[in-house]
Amino acid sequence: MKIIKRNGEETVFDEEKIVNAIKKANKEVFDGDKLTEEEIQAIADTVTDKGRSMIRALNVEEIQDFVENEIMRLGKFALARKYITYRYSRALARKTNTTDDRILSLIECNNEEVKQENSNKNPTVNSVQRDYMAGEVSKDITTRILLPPDIVRAHEEGLIHFHDSDYFAQHMHNCDLVNLEDMLQNGTVISGTLIEKPHSFSTACNIATQIIAQVASNQYGGQSISLTHLAPFVQVSREKIRKGVEEELRLLGVENEEAAKEITEKRLREEVRKGVQMIQYQVVTLLTTNGQAPFVTVFMYLGEAREGREREDLAMIIEETLKQRIQGVKNEKGVWITPAFPKLIYVLEENNIHEDSQYWYLTKLAAKCTAKRMVPDYISEKMMLKYKIDKNGEGHCYTCMGCRSFLTPYVDENGKPKYYGRFNQGVVTINLPDVALSSGGDMDKFWEIFDERLELCHRALMCRHNRLKGTLSDAAPILWQYGALARLKKGEPIDKLLYGGYSTISLGYAGLYECVKYMTGKSHTDEEAKPFALAVMRHMNDKCKEWKAEHNIDFSIYGTPLESTTYKFAKALQKRFGIIEGVTDKNYITNSYHVHVSEKIDAFTKLKFESEFQSLSPGGAISYVEVPNMQNNIPAVLEVMKFIYDNIMYAELNTKSDYCQVCGYDGEIKIVKDKDGKLVWECPKCGNRDQSKMNVARRTCGYIGTQFWNQGRTQEIQDRVLHL
Repeated sequence: MKIIKRNGEETVFDEEKIVNAIKKANKEVFDGDKLTEEEIQAIADTVTDKGRSMIRALNVEEIQDFVENEIMRLGKFALARKYITYRYSRALARKTNTTDDRILSLIECNNEEVKQENSNKNPTVNSVQRDYMAGEVSKDITTRILLPPDIVRAHEEGLIHFHDSDYFAQHMHNCDLVNLEDMLQNGTVISGTLIEKPHSFSTACNIATQIIAQVASNQYGGQSISLTHLAPFVQVSREKIRKGVEEELRLLGVENEEAAKEITEKRLREEVRKGVQMIQYQVVTLLTTNGQAPFVTVFMYLGEAREGREREDLAMIIEETLKQRIQGVKNEKGVWITPAFPKLIYVLEENNIHEDSQYWYLTKLAAKCTAKRMVPDYISEKMMLKYKIDKNGEGHCYTCMGCRSFLTPYVDENGKPKYYGRFNQGVVTINLPDVALSSGGDMDKFWEIFDERLELCHRALMCRHNRLKGTLSDAAPILWQYGALARLKKGEPIDKLLYGGYSTISLGYAGLYECVKYMTGKSHTDEEAKPFALAVMRHMNDKCKEWKAEHNIDFSIYGTPLESTTYKFAKALQKRFGIIEGVTDKNYITNSYHVHVSEKIDAFTKLKFESEFQSLSPGGAISYVEVPNMQNNIPAVLEVMKFIYDNIMYAELNTKSDYCQVCGYDGEIKIVKDKDGKLVWECPKCGNRDQSKMNVARRTCGYIGTQFWNQGRTQEIQDRVLHL
């Protein structure tokens, strides 16, 4: 049995420490209030049994809560007071150096919570540790100075989650759609150096990767770029190559139009290949200032390009992107594996979704890529045009920011739709199961508590907004002055971009399944429980409309991609309400509106069901289906893709892509329990459990993680059932 110390370090549980702590308090009370040796040992044994039954590592505070409860159960209230007083005085003493302890523990790689906080960060790397050190300082300042005490308390108790508090001290926003078109066509400035319009496709790709790195270092969320913005530079390279070919042929005394064209296109293909390879490898190998590869999504939408040559060139780029992703990247052993980034999104549209469509060959390639490398994910143009309608009544199709955060439709002062260059201000998530459990199952009380918690989220979101308000463009020139998001003047505040719908701010939610399960006794897939689930969703949307009218800020509902927070929320629920079957008996809670990972449901029923809830999450959501190895069944993948096109706006297929560096096994690496009950990853062929000697890729939050996960998320991965 393991416990988590206050500094985040995981260590073996020692029952004797409980015995010694009670004995110290025992000495401070009169004989009639003392416990016998047998009673002290009985308490220690009971606490140990409770800890083992929790199927996860408890933290020290939880152990001490158990001890207090057992002392009071025996009626030794004076002793309990002494124990509580001693505990409180120790807590006061620790307050002066808690941040120091946590920083020192993460530098020595002993902080188990931080080590598993982000599945795309390697906590042993200096740059990651430096980011975590800064994060600890930021969190300390945030909790002590920047946020109201009740919001801090609600966050710490798991009633809400104030996202990215490790970056809140700085004036940074969440995620965005990079206006790559503006930066490439009109030039930009990177690190004080003027970058003019590129004169070739390969140069455009190189500049794009530099922009991606710069943007990632000036925000804390995901970013998205469109391949459409690179497509015009294919023609620039074509013309440049053609001139060179014609000159070569002239020198050889040859005049052959067909030969010139053929050689040009062959060389152009090679440049496109190298340009795409540059983007893939630079994104994978770049380390931003927060110690990880840039969290970037690459958008592939044929309908975004002008018909004719530009669209054909975009198709060429998309084809090369998919081919290279199917191949993957090499690990340190030289074996091709699945990279986490860039995330790819492929739009399903009328000109690529049917067998007789012009670009059906790209869709087949996308299916093959998904079966092997888990990307691309899919947006249905058909469904998105229905959901994303602007004030002029026109529907639009565009990419999310990062993994799932979607902008709301927006029309600029010229009456034109605008998406690139916009951003999200931040997220605060409500713990829906806690609302339900706090109500005790009383429906009237549920709605009353729900409103109280939503107002708490409202105030927390306004803290996020006000932290950005007054920020000068100088804080991040690449974003605010040089085209990524705007071209403001030096010294100009970004305030005008925070209002009127230009940017969004997100009310996240998690655990709809557990919330409904507790209040109705049924899964939200049950026809009797579904109306309540939909009512919860509509109520959050109504609140966002109220806040938008009050502040002129675009509040929107966001299906939170919980990663480490799923474990945090689960632990908080267990601490407050104990173990309740089907509600708090897991070390995770369900992401957003998703069907519970263990619920048996087929892929098509799941996607159809979740589509209703996705439409009620305008600020962002993604659905998925869990599938086995589909590399030899591409027709089935294509059938799922066709179903996505007709039924749901945004979805993905989850498969497995692992490799054991010890024995060369390239099947699914399994999750097993070690002797202490901890979930660990094990190669089924050779038994290797060394995470540094295996490559495991799993999608956990809309994007792929490759640096492993905390115990809550690991259990969730283990519990997943196949939908196909």
